[in-house]
Amino acid sequence: MPSSLLVLALASTPLHAAEPVATVRIAFDRAHVTDVQATGHADLQGARAVTADDPVRIASISKLVVALGVMRLVEAGALDLDADVSALLGWRLRHPAYPDVPITLRLLLSHQAGLTDDAGYWQVPLDGALRELLADPRAWDAAHAPGQYFRYANLNFPIVASVMERATGERFDLLMQRLLFAPLGLSACYGWASCDDARVSRAVILYDSDRESGTDDMRAGRPACAVRPANDGSCDLAHWQAGRNGALFSPQGGLRISARELATIGRLLLGDGEVDGVRLLSPASVATLLAPAWTRAGDNGVTAEEDASGQSREGFFCRYGLAAQTLATAMPGCRDDPFGDGRERVGHAGSAYGLLSGLWLDRADGTGVVYFATGMHDAAPGTRSAFTAIEERLAAGGIPAATTGSE
Repeated sequence: MPSSLLVLALASTPLHAAEPVATVRIAFDRAHVTDVQATGHADLQGARAVTADDPVRIASISKLVVALGVMRLVEAGALDLDADVSALLGWRLRHPAYPDVPITLRLLLSHQAGLTDDAGYWQVPLDGALRELLADPRAWDAAHAPGQYFRYANLNFPIVASVMERATGERFDLLMQRLLFAPLGLSACYGWASCDDARVSRAVILYDSDRESGTDDMRAGRPACAVRPANDGSCDLAHWQAGRNGALFSPQGGLRISARELATIGRLLLGDGEVDGVRLLSPASVATLLAPAWTRAGDNGVTAEEDASGQSREGFFCRYGLAAQTLATAMPGCRDDPFGDGRERVGHAGSAYGLLSGLWLDRADGTGVVYFATGMHDAAPGTRSAFTAIEERLAAGGIPAATTGSE
């Protein structure tokens, strides 16, 4: 089929399409990348083939990367996982029904702080304050005290970002550049403000259900405002105030990073905090981050994401650390093994704007995999797990029908 007709055919594919617009899958070990496969298009209309070096909004894997930044600050003595975060925030953060229970970074990172997404989590404008959103009773799980229940909630991470800003006086996206991306030589960014024009021009478009346009469509250049504009429509980041609005750069899901760069993050974790001769964390910090802080036991948590952008099903979450999920839990009701081999892996999944992604590490074997697929707004369910069918295929190494060859 001529390339022009191929693009038109893909663009007219319906919502329930069996195949994604683009897929990338990278396998790696501690020392290097061992396999790279990329199929489909980063830009359908421009017929630009996707590559493993194109930045993509990787969704909730962003949370795991935030946790790496937190652990760097813990090692530096700037943060304490078990301290009441109110002292750093400068205002009292408490569950309204349980005002005597302190909320800590450990609870926030492990989704046990008693928060929900029912009041929102990304809608705070440039001139707004996250504190105002948390005053909404819908932001809290009325039935469970902090520390007693797991409920996956994106809202935890804007709070974490606010705490990081208050501890350092640095803007969250720039702080993550200093703590993680610059030392590792990565061109990643939270939001687009700290990425250069060359990176912006290679963005992977996350197509809407009609496959006509979508998130990160940069064909006309970088967005006029890299964050949610102020209430009057203005966008002057000079008005940023440390800790006032940790939602600005989308710490819960707004990391733009290539699959190859994400594999470097995976190799850092496989190397117990060291990759390519650069040590960023101690082995003890990596162990703390990855070890389950919550394990499903009876009715002690919700086992699927409740936010509308997620595509998980019951049994998806059964063990969770500090922004790190553990797979293949041998327990009734747990369906958290997209690989289907029963091997324990750690990492994180992502789901937003039709993208499905995963970063998974087999620490015993010293290997890992990164993958993402775009254009999957309503993906078919998996047959062996609570993940989707496309995630099961990518996890196990199956690549959908290609519109471009492997790299």
